[in-house]
Amino acid sequence: MSLIQRVERAQQQLLETTETRAAAAAVPVVPSPPVAVPISSERRAAREELLHEIRLRLQTEVMSAFDTLLDLANPDELRAKVTAIVERVVTSEGFAVTRDEKAHLIEELIGEVGGLGPLDPLLLDETITEIMVNGPSHVYVERAGKIQRVDSYFLNDEHVLRVIDRIITPLGRRIDATSPRVDARLADGSRVNAVIEPLSLVGPVITVRKFPAKPVTVDDLIRFGTATPEMFDFLKACVRARLNVFVSGGTGSGKTTTLNVLSSFIPEDERIVTIEDAAELQLRQVHVVTLESRPPNIEGSGEITIRDLLRNALHMRPDRIIVGECRAGEALDMLQAMTTGQDGSLSTGHANTSADMLRRLETMVLMTGYELPLRAIREQIASAVDLIVHTARLKDGSRKIVNITEVLGIEDDEILMEDIFAFEQTGISEGKVEGVLKPTGVRPTFMGRFKQSGIEMPADEYGIPPEDPEHPDATRSRKGRWVGGEALDVVRPSVGQGRAVTAGGMVYVSSIGPVDPETGQVVSSQIKEQTRQCLDNLKAKLEAAGSSLEKVVWANWSLRDPAEFDTFNQEWVRWFPGDAPIGQGTLMPTQHKRAGFRVSIGVIAEA
Repeated sequence: MSLIQRVERAQQQLLETTETRAAAAAVPVVPSPPVAVPISSERRAAREELLHEIRLRLQTEVMSAFDTLLDLANPDELRAKVTAIVERVVTSEGFAVTRDEKAHLIEELIGEVGGLGPLDPLLLDETITEIMVNGPSHVYVERAGKIQRVDSYFLNDEHVLRVIDRIITPLGRRIDATSPRVDARLADGSRVNAVIEPLSLVGPVITVRKFPAKPVTVDDLIRFGTATPEMFDFLKACVRARLNVFVSGGTGSGKTTTLNVLSSFIPEDERIVTIEDAAELQLRQVHVVTLESRPPNIEGSGEITIRDLLRNALHMRPDRIIVGECRAGEALDMLQAMTTGQDGSLSTGHANTSADMLRRLETMVLMTGYELPLRAIREQIASAVDLIVHTARLKDGSRKIVNITEVLGIEDDEILMEDIFAFEQTGISEGKVEGVLKPTGVRPTFMGRFKQSGIEMPADEYGIPPEDPEHPDATRSRKGRWVGGEALDVVRPSVGQGRAVTAGGMVYVSSIGPVDPETGQVVSSQIKEQTRQCLDNLKAKLEAAGSSLEKVVWANWSLRDPAEFDTFNQEWVRWFPGDAPIGQGTLMPTQHKRAGFRVSIGVIAEA
């Protein structure tokens, strides 16, 4: 190979090498992915312990400068001051923290100064409905009706106590060893309960019932499945017709939310007075007076109870009174208000069923200390309460109205109730309870009040069956405060008219009641007047059959209360002064009791 050929070959090899390197340089080099090194639980625990120590140190610094920090009205100045504290402590102590950890510590300390510490992010979370702090290390929340633990905690008991004081101090309330529990509210209306030692053995306990920033509306409850639009239309008619309503249910079943929605149906031109332990009702009307009870001061004086506020409210010319919750003796004052001019009042109470709500009202009235007969209490309840709306939290966490119940009256010393609507569960789909609030087929006695109040009802009357004109239910009770007014049609008892049959030379007369033949009404609620009217009616019936009282040979009387026999007998012997006819007493039929009879009489006489 010549010299020229060797040079040309060397140049070619050089050119190929250069091109290869250039091509290699043009191809991007993909680095190998880093291998994730798992952090052991021991390292994570050690890190949490370090951050906990840093938080304690920073808490001490912030508390020492707390008053100075509070004076900073500008948020930027507050942030700069807190940032300087964090930087100084971390540097002086030689703590090794990341940039994100440092930023998180700054936000926590700002919340400590101007907010409620670990509660702040939970209060801002709109999916949370309840916050439960069981001591500094155990924090739970409720989401969609289910309770779950969250990764939040307080530093120690003192930290929890500082947050409690920050909540109650603006309200003028206190909590200490002599008064270790308190009810309060946040600025947004959320309800707060706090309990400390010696009542709590796990440290300070805080329970926050959150309320949404926007009041819950009917449309919201319909969307949640609480009840159907038709049911809320029916409840709206009940509120507009000024029926007295109690909302009952267990803890967390949605009583207050339902009460808020019912109160939205009250017309704007009415004066409303609300009374609560901690004001949480969110009425949208303009003419609303909100009253809040007050606990005793440190000397044990100055307490203003719900009972005190109820009595005072009667002097404030209210059209309606709304009591957030009846828990004790205030139930008696509430019942009296409902029967003395404040028709259409509303309240709530804890109970497992509608019937339990009435029994709880009895117990609460007895808690007043007055020695009232049980019958008198039940008569007051039966006259005052028209409707019970019962709410429940079902197994899937959903809250629904499960019963709408009418309170009819009293019979045999028992309060009569009938469900107008009841929730019928149809199944469970994907963990959700399915069902609907349906009419029970019972027509309430107050349906006439809707029309008289100018309320237009739908063609199907909410699915309630129409009244059968051929078989009117005349035995059902009427509210004592309704009777005698022009607003209601008079119901004439269909029993107690008696029937006379002549056979074998004798006249048999069935039960004669104390009904005035001219008005068709029971004459009185007193046994003596009713006995006199029964005998008047019996005399007329016998004479029409060709007999008389003098020819009565056997009698049968039915008394509602056997203890009233002596009073009955005093009138009886006036009509039969000589040898009275042979007679016996029997149990009074249910129909007679419902008609208001205290006595009815039947006889056998010679024709």
